[in-house]
Amino acid sequence: MADTNNNLDQDNEHSLTPVEQAAIVLLSIGEEPAAAVLRCLSREELLEVTQVMSRMSGIKVEAVKTAMQTFFDDYRQQSGVHGASRSFLKRSLDLALGGDIANTVLNSIYGDELRPKMARLQWASPKWLADFISNEHVQMQAVFLAFLPPALAGQILDALPLEGRDLVLLNMARLDEIDRDLLLELDELVNRCLSSFDSQSTSVEGVRQVAEILNRLPGNRAQIVELLRAHDPDVVAQIEMSMYDFLILSTQTEVTLTRIIEEVPLEQWAIALKGAEPAIRDAVLKTMPKRQAQAFEDMMRRAGPVPMSRIEATRQEIMATVKALADAGEVEVQLFAETVVE
Repeated sequence: MADTNNNLDQDNEHSLTPVEQAAIVLLSIGEEPAAAVLRCLSREELLEVTQVMSRMSGIKVEAVKTAMQTFFDDYRQQSGVHGASRSFLKRSLDLALGGDIANTVLNSIYGDELRPKMARLQWASPKWLADFISNEHVQMQAVFLAFLPPALAGQILDALPLEGRDLVLLNMARLDEIDRDLLLELDELVNRCLSSFDSQSTSVEGVRQVAEILNRLPGNRAQIVELLRAHDPDVVAQIEMSMYDFLILSTQTEVTLTRIIEEVPLEQWAIALKGAEPAIRDAVLKTMPKRQAQAFEDMMRRAGPVPMSRIEATRQEIMATVKALADAGEVEVQLFAETVVE
């Protein structure tokens, strides 16, 4: 092996040789366990690894994390034992490196164990996931989103109440090392989420998918809906509710929105637009007469905080009114954002 004066204070932890990684593991597990391992080596292996161990100094935390991660990845592939490895490593690293560094290494390894569970959540609706974590503390929401792909995390964030999104992003930006207790709490949250998802998510997604298809279906959409209603009126009611999602208000023409605003009391708008997408709020305010818009904003300020359940119920009432107007032929509703070419 080429001579290396292994001061790992230099930034070379990402190019550790297998022998250097083995040396770090042996230095980390304490004298007695290390001695038990060394007794199993050949003379050449023993000389090589102990020479490297003797030359090591200034071992950085990142180097230890890299070596330990590699060791446990290999260990999991070779052994069916998973439960005891964490407690064993915790005791050994506490003795060898101290509690702070030991927790840093363990958190890195344990965090990786969460990712396969969270990968299953990518099949759930972002709106459903947002509803599930909406009552969690903002720090837990931030950690939850940090373990998901950015695209899905962004969709979930978009479905959370508007007034809290900035704090979620701020907490996420401040994340660095996540302590053990928080990871255990996240693991419990993910397990609860998976249990609920396994029993609830499929039908919700099926309804949403059918609604999206019907919204884009050319020809006589109403005829298809009535044929479906003959088979299962309850499911069709859910499909229609999903077709007339509150978000579609932002894509309506001024003529359509004007008629809807005439039909919906100002008090309902003041509740429904709490925490709504800026595009929806802007579209409604832009369409209102100036005096009515001023009265509406005053009403919004006086309303104060409103429970999310009441907001959702009010939005559904408004969309039921929109559907009734559309069924009566009084408005032409655009049910999806159509691609335009300039």
